[in-house]
Amino acid sequence: MHNIFRLRYFLRPYRKESVGALLLLTAVVAMDLSIPRLIQKIIDQGIHQHNQEVVVHTGLLMLGISLLSVLFAVGNNILSVRVGECVARDLREALFLKIHSFSFGNIDRLKTGQLMVRLSSDTTAVQRVAQVSLRIGTRAPLLMIGSLVLMVRTSTTLALCMLPLLLLTSVIIVFFVVKMEPLFRSVQQQLDRLNTVLQENIAGIRLIKAFVRADFEFARFDKANRAFTGDSIRVMRLMASMSPILILCVNAGMVLVIWVGGLDAIRGELSLGQVVAFTNYLLTTMAPLIFMAMLSNVWASGLASANRVAEVLDVTPDIRDQAAASLMPESLEGGIVFERVSFRYTNQTDALVLEEISFVAEPHKTLAILGATGSGKSTLVNLIPRFYDVVSGRILIDGIDIREVTQDSLLSKIAIVPQESVLFSGTIFDNIRYGVPDASPEAVIEAAKTAQAHDFIIALPEAYESRIEERGGNLSGGQKQRIAIARALVASPQLLIFDDSTSAVDIETETKIQAALQTRGRHSTMLVVAQRVSTVLKADWIIVLDKGRIAGQGTHSMLMQSCKVYREIYDSQLGAETSVGAARGISAQAGELP
Repeated sequence: MHNIFRLRYFLRPYRKESVGALLLLTAVVAMDLSIPRLIQKIIDQGIHQHNQEVVVHTGLLMLGISLLSVLFAVGNNILSVRVGECVARDLREALFLKIHSFSFGNIDRLKTGQLMVRLSSDTTAVQRVAQVSLRIGTRAPLLMIGSLVLMVRTSTTLALCMLPLLLLTSVIIVFFVVKMEPLFRSVQQQLDRLNTVLQENIAGIRLIKAFVRADFEFARFDKANRAFTGDSIRVMRLMASMSPILILCVNAGMVLVIWVGGLDAIRGELSLGQVVAFTNYLLTTMAPLIFMAMLSNVWASGLASANRVAEVLDVTPDIRDQAAASLMPESLEGGIVFERVSFRYTNQTDALVLEEISFVAEPHKTLAILGATGSGKSTLVNLIPRFYDVVSGRILIDGIDIREVTQDSLLSKIAIVPQESVLFSGTIFDNIRYGVPDASPEAVIEAAKTAQAHDFIIALPEAYESRIEERGGNLSGGQKQRIAIARALVASPQLLIFDDSTSAVDIETETKIQAALQTRGRHSTMLVVAQRVSTVLKADWIIVLDKGRIAGQGTHSMLMQSCKVYREIYDSQLGAETSVGAARGISAQAGELP
C-alpha cells in the first residue's frame, strides 16, 4: 500500500482536475442521498394525505435533481479519465527515462520481458486505480457514510439492527481484498515470465526454425502460459465466490428491514415513507460495498503493479556521476592508459573476469585486442565508456580518470560499433546519422564509403532513403555491420571502438574497410576487438587476452616471437606452415619488417 501512495506525486500536476472531479462527485453524492428523503415526503405528505400538489412538485424536484446529477457525473467522468490517462502517460515516461539511466549492470539484472510488463500492463493498472479513486472509489465511501447518517436519522432502531450486518459485510470485503493482492502480484510475475519467453521467441524465430526447436520452445511457452492461466483462475475463482456472499448479505438486510420496519409501522412507531426511505438508504449503503468489492480486483491489481513500478523507479544506477564530476575537455589527444584494472560482473564472490590489466594505447594509433571467445575482450572495451566500472585500478584518457568526468561528456568523445549491429526502423540515411542528427548528406555518404556500404546502398531502389525493417530484418549481417560502422564514423569521435564489428564481413571487404580507416581515422585513437588474426595484423599495438589476463602485447612480429598464445591463434587461422619466412612476409605487409 505504501508504494501506491508514494506514486501520488504523479497526481500533483493535475491537482485542479482532481479537485474538480472530487467536488463534482460530492455534489452527485449529495443529490443521490436526497432522493430517498424526497420519496419519503411523497409517500407520507403526498400519497398518504392525498395531496396531489406535493406529489407533483416533489416529483419534478426529483427529476431536476436527477438531470443535474447526470451532468455533474459526466463532468466527473471527463475529468477523472483525463487525470488517469495523463498519470499513466507520465508514469510511462518516468519509467522509460529511468530505464535509459540504467547502467549495463542494471540492464543485465532486469529482463526485457519484465520491463515491458511494467511499462504496459502495470502502468495501466495504476491508471485504473487513479480513475477509480476519482469516481466510484470516492463515491462509494461518501454514499456509505451519508447513507449511514441518514439511516440513523430515519430510524435509530433499524440502524442498530443493521449495524452487525454492515460490519460483517465490511470484514468480508477486507478479507477478499487482502487475499487477492498477493494473488495479483503472482499473476503479474507469471505475466513477466510469459512475456520473456514471447520476447525471446519473437527475436530468435529464425534461429528456432534453423535448429528445428519449435517443439521445445512451445513447451517453454506452454509451461509459462499454463502457470499464468492457473494463477489467473485462482484470482477469478476468489472473485466469483465474493459476489454471491455479498448479495446474500444485501438480501438478508432487506429481509431484516422489512420485518423489523414492517412491525414498527404496524405499531405506528414508523411511517410507511420512513420504511421505504430506510430501505433505499440501506441499498445505497450496501450497493457501494458491493461495488467496492467488485473493484477490489482493480485495487489489488493496482497495488501489486504499483509495487512493481516502484521497484524500477527505486533502482539506483550502478554507475553515477560524482558530485564534483567535471566535463571532458573539448579537445582530446585520445591516449588511453589501463592501470592494474580488475573487474567482475556481479558481487564480490564471483571470479574476476579481468585481472590486473595494464597497457597504454597511444593517441591516433590503432590498438588491437585479440583472444579466444570468453577471454574478456568485449568486457575490456566496455569499461572505457563506463558501461561498467572497474573493481580496482583505474582507466585514464589523456591522464584523466574517467570516473572523475560526467558520463555524457565521456560518451560524447567515443563512438562504438558493437558486436550486434542494432538498427532502428526508418531510412538508411537516418540510421547512419543516428548519433549526429544534423549530419550533412555529404558526411553520411563519406562515412558509408569508408565503411564499404555506399555501393550496396545506392544499388537499392531508394538508395539512402530505403526503409530498414525492424531490427534490420531486410539486410544481411554484413550490410548491417557496415551501416553500423558508418554510423560510428559520422560522429568523428576522438576514440573509436570496434567490438568484433566485421565478423559478418568477408576478408576482402574487411581489408578495404581497414585500408579506408587507416587514411580516414588517423585523427582518432582506434581500439579493435577481433578473433581473426587477419583483422589485427596492421595494428600499431596488439594485446592478447587469455582467461581475463594479458598473455602478451606488442606488434605482430614481437608477439610471433614472444607470445605462445598469439602464435597458436595465428597458426590455427592462417596455417601451421607459417614459418619464420612466412611470418616475415606478412610482417613486411604490415610495415614492420624490411
